[in-house]
Amino acid sequence: MPIALRTALLLTASNLFMTYAWYGHLRTLADRKWYVAAVISWGIALFEYLLQVPANRIGFTALTLPQLKMMQEVITLLVFVPFSVYYMKQPLRLDFVWAALCLLGAVYFVFRGHGVGAG
Repeated sequence: MPIALRTALLLTASNLFMTYAWYGHLRTLADRKWYVAAVISWGIALFEYLLQVPANRIGFTALTLPQLKMMQEVITLLVFVPFSVYYMKQPLRLDFVWAALCLLGAVYFVFRGHGVGAG
C-alpha cells in the first residue's frame, strides 16, 4: 500500500476519534459537568494519538511537513462535515462547500511542483 494512502487511512481513523472527542460530548454528555466530559474526551483522544502519531511518522517518510499538514486538514473537513450533519444534526451549509474549495486551493499550492514525496 502506498505511503500516502496508508497515511491518509490512519489520519482518517484518527480524525474520527478526534472529532468525537472534541465535539461528541456536546450531544452525549450535555447533562454532565464539563470536567466529566473533559476526562472522557481525553480518554477518547488517546486512541486518536495512537493512530495520529504513527500516521505522521509514516507520512513524513514520503511527504513534506506542509503536505502532511494539508492532508490532515482536508481529512479533518471530510470527517467533520458528515459528523456535523448526521451525528450533531447541524444543517448542511453552502459555507462548507466554500471551505472545501479553499482547502482544495491550499492542497494545490502545497503539492504544486513537488508531487507526493518529492522535496
